[in-house]
Amino acid sequence: MRVQREALLSTLPPEWPEDLLPAIQRMVEGSGTKIVVLDDDPTGTQTVYDVPVLTEWSQSSLEAVLAEPGVIVYILTNSRSLPLIQARVVTREIAANLQAASEATGRGFVVISRSDSTLRGHYPGEVEALAEGLGRRFDGTLIIPFFREGGRLTIHDTHYVAEGDWLTPAAETEYARDATFGYRNSDLKAWVSEKHQGWIRPEDVASVSLVDVRTGGPEAVAATLSRVRDGQVCIVNAVTYRDMEVLVAGLLTAEAAGRRFVYRTAASFVRVRGGLAPRNLLTPADLATTKGKTGGLIIVGSYIKKSTIQMEAAMELPGMISLELSVEKLLEAGSLEEEIRRVSDQVNKSLAAGRDTLAYTGRRLITGPDQASSLGIGQLVSSAVVAVVENVSQAPAWLIAKGGITSSDVAAQGLQVKRAEVLGQALPGIPIWRTGQESRWPGMIYVVFPGNVGGPDALAEMIQILRGEQLQATPS
Repeated sequence: MRVQREALLSTLPPEWPEDLLPAIQRMVEGSGTKIVVLDDDPTGTQTVYDVPVLTEWSQSSLEAVLAEPGVIVYILTNSRSLPLIQARVVTREIAANLQAASEATGRGFVVISRSDSTLRGHYPGEVEALAEGLGRRFDGTLIIPFFREGGRLTIHDTHYVAEGDWLTPAAETEYARDATFGYRNSDLKAWVSEKHQGWIRPEDVASVSLVDVRTGGPEAVAATLSRVRDGQVCIVNAVTYRDMEVLVAGLLTAEAAGRRFVYRTAASFVRVRGGLAPRNLLTPADLATTKGKTGGLIIVGSYIKKSTIQMEAAMELPGMISLELSVEKLLEAGSLEEEIRRVSDQVNKSLAAGRDTLAYTGRRLITGPDQASSLGIGQLVSSAVVAVVENVSQAPAWLIAKGGITSSDVAAQGLQVKRAEVLGQALPGIPIWRTGQESRWPGMIYVVFPGNVGGPDALAEMIQILRGEQLQATPS
């Protein structure tokens, strides 16, 4: 049941008064440890800046990035688009290569398994595969879905999605009805039990409470974590970035004392664990976008209601050309290639005429009789989207991909990105990449636009920023 946001927040203890980020930065820098984020889609870069993203994970590539001085690196697995068995194989492979690269370079590392802030993804499969690939035993698994920029808060072990002045328990949102990753419980202890198919009882799941965080501070958090053992799952409650700072300070203390944890988190944890300070949002001047002869390209694959509302607002922008890629045609026998060719031809004509072009998949969600077949339909549609991008004959002025799996496939396959740099965010929770030199169009501004982030006009605002029509100076 929805609760009034301010009414619930008013019942909580006040935030911990001390700014802990400077101390976290000293501990992170002093450790010399690399933070490696295995991201199941590219939207997890939505809180960081000036960090590399890899789309391949050979041992040589990992050795090279471990040798670099930076603290954080992302590895884009795109495992949310894969069946569980393949996701586990990919995770084990990365973990084994990472362990070998660490031994070769002498650089230590910790791993974050970054996934969706609304609890969709291959949990616990990926966490189990990570431990297997690393050949390590962990004292516990920390579940941290807090994502401030998207209004994802955990209070009294219940995960909420903020919608205006209201907080909706996550299991009551459309995200919980996902055809592949649906769930029934908003109470995260019950959610863990559900995902473990009852093998873990809710009462056996630990938690770091907001009383621990806000009243006891880092010392209380470290004490709570010191009692987590034998692979126990532990929920972390958090409402603000200061809560995250307290959590990380206590976590680093516990780890310095020999405790070892694997993290299953959303994006906000990554910034604090890496000691990154907040940074202002990027402006058109930062992005150096100029309107050339070619239009910009927007690809919308995410089908959720929020994405559709944002897409419809973007369609109303002056000069926008909108083209639908019919999912029904893609699934119809003998029509797939013709539909891809039809949309590709129209995209090329529109871009060549200097028009910003929005190509989107049909809005009616088509699913199969089970999770595997639904995932297969999604993979086919995503492959068609990639084919449209591959058929673009000249570089767009910029490119936006809307939806996690969509943006991953477009980056790794359509743009052939092996490495990109995260510049920052132009709107809260919406990361901007610059493609690497090996990519199809080097140096392109590429916007990874999550399906579940932003208000009704966010996509239109992003396009206006890239057009240079709107200045943005609000702190993130």
